[in-house]
Amino acid sequence: HVQLVESGGGLVQHGGSLRLSCAASGYTYSSCCMGWFRQSPGKERGGVAAIDSDGTTAYVDSVKGRFTISQDNAKNTVYLQMNSLKPEDSGIYYCAADPQCIGTWSGFDYWGQGTQVTVS
Repeated sequence: HVQLVESGGGLVQHGGSLRLSCAASGYTYSSCCMGWFRQSPGKERGGVAAIDSDGTTAYVDSVKGRFTISQDNAKNTVYLQMNSLKPEDSGIYYCAADPQCIGTWSGFDYWGQGTQVTVS
């Protein structure tokens, strides 16, 4: 039973920073691809950042240079450090897992409950 639990969301001012965390359990975390997705008001959920078991990362263009995805395999936890936040970064952020590491945004099968990020 795969379980992903996010934390770290909140309200922050324009230009501020937040760090999201996602604790994973129920599968072999170290061989998995992990990702962060965002659903902004009135928009569909879309990929923001992803990381594979080797630590290779990928980002959507709008967050490159501002967001950093990382992982701690010993803690089965993935992080999203968000700097220079903008109001358009607001939304519900979801942690996701792709145990087969297919390599596409659509390959993520398991989801957390989401954490709200609001940038004023």
